[in-house]
Amino acid sequence: MGKKDTRVDAYIAKSKDFAKPILRHLRELIHKTVPDVEETMKWSFPHFDYKGEMMFSMAAFKEHMAMGFWKGSIMKDPDKILDKVREQAMGHFGRITGMKDLPSDKILTKYIKEAMRLNDEGIKLPVKKKASEKEKKEFVVPDYFLKALSKNKAAKKVFDGFSYSKKKDYVEWLTEAKTDETRNKRMATALEWLSEGKPRHWKYQNC
Repeated sequence: MGKKDTRVDAYIAKSKDFAKPILRHLRELIHKTVPDVEETMKWSFPHFDYKGEMMFSMAAFKEHMAMGFWKGSIMKDPDKILDKVREQAMGHFGRITGMKDLPSDKILTKYIKEAMRLNDEGIKLPVKKKASEKEKKEFVVPDYFLKALSKNKAAKKVFDGFSYSKKKDYVEWLTEAKTDETRNKRMATALEWLSEGKPRHWKYQNC
């Protein structure tokens, strides 16, 4: 049987009213689809582990919530949901403000089962290659990002103190944006996260 965590109950209880039904629904769907799932709290928001590995997470904020799959980058995406919204700032399904923003239960269940399959088969995320010295020398922070950082002292202080790889994570995220709108959304999120002392991949760091 699945394992529930009272900390998740507490997290949902203190979340904004708009988020509570979404969080409860996702939680119920995960347990229904993956009977052996185990709940836990990592980086202060709910995670759902399966076979000893992370599988799914959800987080509520002031005006929206987000959810994502740990191995989303290598999951099959038959409905083109992950590819379509991966350009947005939060999670694999963009900014969620109500039940209407969720995919159907049928589609979500399909994706949960795909995430479950990857853990069942022991498939790991590809290991990122370390940057060579040459790559490090060629790494340049775009002017538009430097300008934005100059207007946010808290974000700039954190960014300046980051390691090469953490800086590169943010810069690549911005420069890989395909449109100005996407880049601007990412930059707003980057400044918010940096102001809070968070690296680009803060949701997936080891506890």
